[in-house]
Amino acid sequence: MYDILITHIHNLVQVREQALGFVRGAAMRNLPTLENAYLAIADGLIADFGSMENLSTSAKATTVIQAGGRLVLPSFVDSHTHLVFADTREEEFVMKLKGATYQQIAASGGGILNSAHKLQQASEDELLAKAMIRAIEVIKTGTGAIEIKSGYGLTTKDELKMLRVARKLSKATPLTVKTTLLGAHAVPKDKSKEQYIAEVVEEMIPAAAEEKLADYVDVFCESGFFSPEETERIVEAGKQYGLIPRLHANQLNRSGGVQVGVKTKAISVDHLENIGEEEINALKQSLTMPVSLPAAAFFLGLPFTPARQLMDAGLPLGIATDYNPGSAPSGSMPFTIALACIKMRMLPEEAINAATINTAYTLGLSNTHASITKGKVANVFITHPMRSVAAIPYSLSTNPVDQVILNGKVITQTK
Repeated sequence: MYDILITHIHNLVQVREQALGFVRGAAMRNLPTLENAYLAIADGLIADFGSMENLSTSAKATTVIQAGGRLVLPSFVDSHTHLVFADTREEEFVMKLKGATYQQIAASGGGILNSAHKLQQASEDELLAKAMIRAIEVIKTGTGAIEIKSGYGLTTKDELKMLRVARKLSKATPLTVKTTLLGAHAVPKDKSKEQYIAEVVEEMIPAAAEEKLADYVDVFCESGFFSPEETERIVEAGKQYGLIPRLHANQLNRSGGVQVGVKTKAISVDHLENIGEEEINALKQSLTMPVSLPAAAFFLGLPFTPARQLMDAGLPLGIATDYNPGSAPSGSMPFTIALACIKMRMLPEEAINAATINTAYTLGLSNTHASITKGKVANVFITHPMRSVAAIPYSLSTNPVDQVILNGKVITQTK
């Protein structure tokens, strides 16, 4: 007896007999599907799947869903977000329209410092209430696992506050949540950079580790923020407390972030709007996942990650939303996939692999999430009627998701 049985699926997508770490290069074009399929779920896990002709006539389920003309996919894994924040920054959006650069806005007290000022005034309860709204939003667009960073606190107390809210989200929602300490996101006005780095290394990292609030440590390795040498110091301190590095790298400049990510064995280097052969060659020698955040490039008018160059070099690639109030105010993975296809020339199959298996790798979820594999967590969604996965990026801003199943339970219908 199954809990849920989905039948007559037009295409069951990302079917893998066994879990795998990630896909790279030409293999990213391979997205295994099964036509006219069924999917059975029991005890929160994928129990069985196959062709309808092989479905036993004796198969029973508490809930049966007929998915004729629809696709079923594993839920997206969004491996880079700043979901916990106090308020939006549309006033800065208008400044950008008038010609201000990212750096100019930051220098005038906007950007990360603006978000930090607002967050420091907010309570945990206020932050959680706002984050819950965003969590429901991303669930409805197909996300089932998510990474959430701190970085808008810029004091030990407030960075820990953000991480506690992220941990609470993992209990208050059906999302699988991983957390990242991004204390080194910017330098607060009341401290020198050296003073603040000392606080991150000597106070913030030990405190986050003691409360078990973070899985990862991150640094904004960028000109005007933190240098490769400073980044290395911070992530090595995090590693001493069991925090795995993942880095903001090469967003605004050829910052050296990719190289320090490879050197420190970061699980991912994210952004990559400004990279070339040197960075690509460094990544070839590593298990560090390059992750593109196309919504940030789109919103800021930056170059897009050279996806074809990376994949043609035999590298893997992940894509994530970078959901945040300043440079990527959208948590929609379907929109992110559309941007990856339209602006980075990724094929739909490549983009789906990038948004599932490859991002799951960066969150340590390869064995449990991101593919249709027996024994994995039953995080899937059913689309509206469509012929192929190409309809997801083709439809651009239309939400393709009709029904969401997380942890083996029907969560929502998006109608």
